[in-house]
Amino acid sequence: MSRDGEFLEYVAAHRGRMLRTARLLAGGDHHWAEDLVQTALTKLYVHWGKVRQTEGVSSYADRILINAFIDERRRFWRSRETSTAEFDDPQPPRGPDHADRLTVLDALARLPRRQRAVVVLRYFQDLDVAAVARVMDCSEGTVKSQTARALTKLRDLIDDPLDTLERAR
Repeated sequence: MSRDGEFLEYVAAHRGRMLRTARLLAGGDHHWAEDLVQTALTKLYVHWGKVRQTEGVSSYADRILINAFIDERRRFWRSRETSTAEFDDPQPPRGPDHADRLTVLDALARLPRRQRAVVVLRYFQDLDVAAVARVMDCSEGTVKSQTARALTKLRDLIDDPLDTLERAR
């Protein structure tokens, strides 16, 4: 199979998962999530020749997605962009409980970016501490401390954050 064919096959199989993760990172902003996934897939394609020969393609793609999300704050145009009520955004996919989903998205949007990334990777992608540390290119201790800080803040924002996170999945 050709390089492009392999890449397209990977995108077809994993884009949905990446988009769900990006939506959580972007606090429910579908357009920003699409931008994050497109950025990640573009960077993945550039390095596809090297990456496809290793076993950790999904981990590498997750790392690119997380870095794109964290680095987004450095972009000047993003800080000037504002949302308006004039355009209808597509409805989010139906989950087990729509109210819980909105509560979680609102609470996630209030977390700092690295804490939000840790929560999404740990509780929505079910990655262990070591895997999150590899994806975020930091120590396991950093993952643990960011998780603890995030859960403390989520406790202030949500009555029972772990129960609500589980119901919102």
